[in-house]
Amino acid sequence: QVQLVESGGGLVQAGGSLRLSCAASGSIFRFNTMGWYRQAPGKQRELVATITSGGSTNYADSVKGRFTISRDNARNTVFLQMSSLKPEDTAVYYCNLRVAYSASVSFDYWGQGTQVTVSS
Repeated sequence: QVQLVESGGGLVQAGGSLRLSCAASGSIFRFNTMGWYRQAPGKQRELVATITSGGSTNYADSVKGRFTISRDNARNTVFLQMSSLKPEDTAVYYCNLRVAYSASVSFDYWGQGTQVTVSS
């Protein structure tokens, strides 16, 4: 059983910063990818950023240069530092843990989500 617990969301003015954290617990396979997705009202969930256990990162074009993802493998925790926030960043942010059990089999675990609201 894997659990993901997020923290750090809130209300911030445009141009401000927030830092999200997500701690994973349970039976966690050593090699995995952790990341953040977001879903705004009326829109589909979209990728924000991911980071592998080896440290390789991937960002959505809309957040490149403004958001930074990092992780602490010893604590199974992933962080998302968000800067220069815009009103369009307003969404529920979900932590994700993807475990690849083989080349063709993977499984996603999700956190409960944390609200980020950016006021103009």
